[in-house]
Amino acid sequence: MLLQFNNQSIQSQIHLMETQAFVYEGFLTDEECNHLISLAKSELKRSAVADNMSGKSMLSEVRTSSGMFIPKAKDPIVAGIEDKISTWTFLPKENGEDIQVLRYEPGQKYDPHFDYFADKVNIARGGHRIATVLMYLTDVEKGGETVFPSAEESPRRRSVATDKDLSECGKQGPSVRPRKGDALLFFSLFPEAVPDPASLHAGCPVDAGEKWSATKWIHVDSFDKIVGSSGNCTDNNENCDKWASLGECTKNPEYMIGSSDLPGYCRKSCKVC
Repeated sequence: MLLQFNNQSIQSQIHLMETQAFVYEGFLTDEECNHLISLAKSELKRSAVADNMSGKSMLSEVRTSSGMFIPKAKDPIVAGIEDKISTWTFLPKENGEDIQVLRYEPGQKYDPHFDYFADKVNIARGGHRIATVLMYLTDVEKGGETVFPSAEESPRRRSVATDKDLSECGKQGPSVRPRKGDALLFFSLFPEAVPDPASLHAGCPVDAGEKWSATKWIHVDSFDKIVGSSGNCTDNNENCDKWASLGECTKNPEYMIGSSDLPGYCRKSCKVC
């Protein structure tokens, strides 16, 4: 299958799993990959996870990478990538979170997890995450695969990696080896909005080299829409603007945004009102 984005061709699509996962080869150009890495290098911080009970952002040994978020309208290159993602997924740009760029050094990984939320705090903005686009910004010498341990591989998938190519982690299910410019799309929910158990996935440890990737999480509803009453459109901390620019609206939504019942402290800077 061939897609065109402003005269740029996407080379091919691979149906990865029996359910809802696809790989596009050559989704990003070398220039786009290098640009995202360049934007991220000076802003990286230890990656966090959302607590299943409270929804709060917290550090965990489950996820040991470093990352940062790039605003949607950062520059024309980022805006062009946003357009590509929307065209591929048939989902509105406003439903997506900011792109998160991640760096994994040797030994770093992300244990098996789901991208949809189990708490009520994080779904207050845009509802559940329905889809994930994972873009690989570098090749990885060994390891670093994205693996789906609970899924079955599609019989229609052509061989893109042999067992010899994969790490032990990558052999636990259908997996994708990081290759610069390729992108993986998978859906966390079925069309009827029921979680798909086969969407359980992991970022395998990097055994050799360094892995850079960029993630776009897409929600069932607008992630940019107004939440709650416009009368609560205020910032209650002088640092809100700075925190928002560092991606805290996405990483710590309970404090920054809150909910319609309990507004957060930085709603104006997070542009949710």
